[in-house]
Amino acid sequence: MSTNSGLLGGLGAACYRHRWLTVLAWIAGLACLITLWTRFGAAAQNSFTSNDPGQALLNEHFAAQSGDTLTLAIRSDAPVTSPAVQARVTQALVPFRQAAHVTGVNNPYTTPDHLSADGHIAYATIQFDVPGSSIPGSEATALIHDAKAASGNGVTFSLGGDVVDLAETPYGGPSNGVGVGAAAIVLLIAFGSLLAMGLPIATALMGIGSGLALIALLGHVFPAPSFSPIIAALIGLGVGVDYALFIVTRFRQELRGVPGGRPPGPAQRADLQDGMQPQDAVVTAMRTAGRAVLTAGTTVVIGMLGLLVLRQPLLNGVAIAAAATVAMTVIAALTLLPALLSFTGTRLARPSRLNTFLGGKVFGRGRTGRHADDAARSTPDRSDEKEKMPAAQRWAGVVQKHPVLAAVLSAAFILALAAPALAMKLSFPDESAQARGTMGYASYATMAQGFGPGFDAPVIVAAKVPPSGEDALTSLRGEIAATPGIAGVTPPVISRDGQAAMMIAYPTTGEQDAATNALVNRLQDTVLPRSGLTAYVTGPNAANVSFANLIGTRLPLLIGVIVALSMVLLLVVFRSVVIAVKAAVMNLLSICAAYGVLVAVTQWGWLGHVFGFPEKMPVTTWVPVFLFVILFGLSMDYEVFLLSKIREEYDLTGDNQLAVGRGLAATARVISAAAAIMVVVFLSFVLIPDVSVKQIGLGLAAAVLIDATVVRLVLVPAVMELLGKANWWLPGWLGRLLPAGRSGSLGGDEAPAGTLAGNPAVAR
Repeated sequence: MSTNSGLLGGLGAACYRHRWLTVLAWIAGLACLITLWTRFGAAAQNSFTSNDPGQALLNEHFAAQSGDTLTLAIRSDAPVTSPAVQARVTQALVPFRQAAHVTGVNNPYTTPDHLSADGHIAYATIQFDVPGSSIPGSEATALIHDAKAASGNGVTFSLGGDVVDLAETPYGGPSNGVGVGAAAIVLLIAFGSLLAMGLPIATALMGIGSGLALIALLGHVFPAPSFSPIIAALIGLGVGVDYALFIVTRFRQELRGVPGGRPPGPAQRADLQDGMQPQDAVVTAMRTAGRAVLTAGTTVVIGMLGLLVLRQPLLNGVAIAAAATVAMTVIAALTLLPALLSFTGTRLARPSRLNTFLGGKVFGRGRTGRHADDAARSTPDRSDEKEKMPAAQRWAGVVQKHPVLAAVLSAAFILALAAPALAMKLSFPDESAQARGTMGYASYATMAQGFGPGFDAPVIVAAKVPPSGEDALTSLRGEIAATPGIAGVTPPVISRDGQAAMMIAYPTTGEQDAATNALVNRLQDTVLPRSGLTAYVTGPNAANVSFANLIGTRLPLLIGVIVALSMVLLLVVFRSVVIAVKAAVMNLLSICAAYGVLVAVTQWGWLGHVFGFPEKMPVTTWVPVFLFVILFGLSMDYEVFLLSKIREEYDLTGDNQLAVGRGLAATARVISAAAAIMVVVFLSFVLIPDVSVKQIGLGLAAAVLIDATVVRLVLVPAVMELLGKANWWLPGWLGRLLPAGRSGSLGGDEAPAGTLAGNPAVAR
């Protein structure tokens, strides 16, 4: 092993030598984490309300009404007040009253305002004494079955509420299995080898499994919502396979005698025919690709932890969950993968039958190492040297010949995709976004027809009973009812101890309407303070509006923190101010384009049904935030891998144009495969019924596709050609402040001895 292998090279060598110990340690560790997960894992928490004084008042004085509620919508062909229908309804309510955790079911015939004006629709409210997260899915399914069983002969019962929605459209689904299968197919095509396909998959699954088990335990300290494991698995699968892919690719190249994936020159061919020994290849792969993996993984973790800036408890949980999963996939790639590679020997250097069947051209040049050398020696005429140049390098040459045109056209294309983002509307999805045919949507449609769309967006007002008694509460009810946008307000309900009161206001607009958000803010900021009472707006809809307000207030800070930290990391790694700034700008362009695609599909309905969106809908409030923190890290992955190779070539040659061309040629194949894996993995999450997770998957897939094609293949080489040597500019005073080391280094890694000595561009 080389003495200049560095920290990561030494780690790879140690795991290579102690292969059995490393693999067994991973298996034992994963088994322990899964056991602890199943026995002590924390339950999910789905409320985005934090420090809600109104909810605290209700919990204290309305304990029986502090849990979740369901709405039983009743639609009848005959008038609901007819004796036959009344008998049917009374009988249908019996199993709901007897269900576990149910504290009461009101009678629609004796409760005011529970019958529609046309007399054909009514509803009953089912009250639980526990939050929805504590209601088992089996109980929700049983209640849905009871509603279906009671329906028929002209009367339809349909349940609506968060518990029903989660039971009918769970966050989970076949997406993980589909994503793994699709990634395996892409890897098989890219490598042409079952062995090379299996190593990244196995490494990623071990990292994801340990990460998911770990976040279930961390949930006791950082509570997280139900969708956090899905988001963590989504990111972990994409980056985990990609990180292992980069290392396996470099390992395979070194075995074949193709250092860095660059075709060997005539003077090198005799020495590099047989490539490196497996252990030396692992050390080199870890010193180069492993360094890039560590840098890229760190940027993803930084992006996810940026959610902590919002200081929202559940988002803190999601941030920790995703960051922990990504960290475990990085650790797996840097420790488990070298151990697994040690079992393969030199088999990965051999041409596979599939690769031969496909003509030796998979994602680029198929002949490498000894086979490429044989072909070169058998062709004395060098006139077709340009034709033998990798397609990516030829493409880079075309872009570099017309850098201004390429930069302008690619930037215009990205900005055109991003333009719809200017019309983005944010809201939490209501039951109108549920899939057609579900009971949740049937309940929404029935209640909207009978009582208006605002019934699905009730605003709860909790107030302390003043010394003056109920007159002040009646006056408050009148002020709320007189507020524009209010359809009606229920009479105040006094708690048993006489200390608190509760009333419900129904807007004239639905939950996804921007007017509803404005109404909630008006009640909270103007109407209630003007009453002189200690009163609060609370409930799920008010919590959603508060969350949207928080996002709008703190999002600029979140963006600034993530961009600044990522730029500092790139500055340390690449020792170039221009590279750090350029990477941040490129990432922001990709994210804006993803926002635009998301708006066009979800809000405008372009190809919406193709991706499983039942109707036009706003973008879920938390989705843009998640997309930003995830995409900024993922986009940086490709930037790091591409720039690492370009920097390596620049250090060797001092020629910016040649370095860009060679760097793109060496990384295009693996970046294309990595991007294809991420796109298919993220698109697989469109299969999940939940529309918010669909939006996340669509946005991520669109951003990765744009980033790996237009940005990396056109915009980056064009801009780097225009900047020339300015790409590597670093003020002397800043260089003295940064950690000592060669640009692009990490963990003490150094370039092979003698490669930099003759390069005046580097020795500066």
